Amino acid sequence: MHAVATKTISLRVEAYERLRAARRFPGESFSEVVLRASWPEYTTTAGEWLSLCRERGPVFSMEEIDRLERLKRADEPPEDKWAKR
Repeated sequence: MHAVATKTISLRVEAYERLRAARRFPGESFSEVVLRASWPEYTTTAGEWLSLCRERGPVFSMEEIDRLERLKRADEPPEDKWAKR
């Protein structure tokens, strides 16, 4: 018999309902549902951003500002990993 480590977490009712709805079959555990979810691997942390600003200052080139503006205009909400399909 294997010992399984567990953690108790608190969820808002809405989060619990979405997690429950994401089950593929009635006996699928919440752990299995969570492990199926995926999130982007690369993100910039606040610490990384702060280090960058300290290295080169908070000034952007016009090319960088234009790129940021294009990205901002094209921005959409991220895919909802828990949406019912």
